[in-house]
Amino acid sequence: MSEQLARINIMGMAGSLRQASYNRAALRAAMELLPAEANLDIVDLAPIPFFNEDLESQSLPEPVLDLADRAKKADALLLCTPEYNYSVAPVMKNAIDWLSRASTGEPISGKPVALMSASIGMFGGARAQYHLRQTCVVVNLLPLNKPEVFIMQAQNKFDADLKLTDDYTRGAIKKLLQALVDWTRLLKGV
Repeated sequence: MSEQLARINIMGMAGSLRQASYNRAALRAAMELLPAEANLDIVDLAPIPFFNEDLESQSLPEPVLDLADRAKKADALLLCTPEYNYSVAPVMKNAIDWLSRASTGEPISGKPVALMSASIGMFGGARAQYHLRQTCVVVNLLPLNKPEVFIMQAQNKFDADLKLTDDYTRGAIKKLLQALVDWTRLLKGV
């Protein structure tokens, strides 16, 4: 193909605030594994206050405005969440709640999204992804169905510096990212 493809801008969010988070490490690995025609903007969710209609009715907090602005600029989303009590981490759900509101302009509505999860358990966050898919439907995100990336026993797949060392997982993330770029192009008609 002689024409240069337009870049696909992806916004990444990790549903963990922990410094040694495997989910944040997985997003950093994704940065290294991106297709050549894609960018990944990883957002730190730590400054985002918990959703509160009292805050929403005032002028929106600056971190929320920044999050919404970055979401508006994104062509697609990459969400990576741990599993807490068989469900989505509250930090991830909170960010989605803010981004689904009219007060922020609903900047994620109609956008393609890919999901990943990392867990020290045997299921790799599968139950969190199941609940996250339900949330995606109600806020009009368009989830990529396959491939699925569940990083199980994550403690064995990252080194002490949280660098992803597992080749199978690196390949799975690379395939997910290419599929997200392709899905985004299909939905945008480019």
